[in-house]
Amino acid sequence: MAEAQQPQMTQEEASTWVRTQFQAANKYLAENGIISDQVLTKESRYLIPHVAIWKFSTRDKKQLWLVNGDVPTDVAGAQVAKDARGALRHFSLQWQLKAQAIINDPSTATDVEKQKYANYLVNRAENLYAVSDQENLWNTQPEEGNS
Repeated sequence: MAEAQQPQMTQEEASTWVRTQFQAANKYLAENGIISDQVLTKESRYLIPHVAIWKFSTRDKKQLWLVNGDVPTDVAGAQVAKDARGALRHFSLQWQLKAQAIINDPSTATDVEKQKYANYLVNRAENLYAVSDQENLWNTQPEEGNS
């Protein structure tokens, strides 16, 4: 997959991106009736400015994964994956399945918007899987204090 080289972000821009994604993640949880207790920063990862994968604990003592960034925001229970890499693979598979269901549904065959959404899901799913498959991105631990 060839991608155009993007200019590097400054540390301040990167911090702003992470903070914005964190705030969006918390807002998404709140809108869905989930109150987060804390983000587990040592288990969360971000590929700035593309995707963030957060591990949250909730006030009702559950843990979950949330993905956001230049992807659909989605959430799943922590039991779906042991780490952020596995969580990205989980979301990738789920989006492929959702897209396939839309594509296979005869009632959406002529719905241009639903077909565009299915293609969007497929594209993001493929990109997430490609990210999860890059060993060099997963061999390091996050820096202390990232949140």
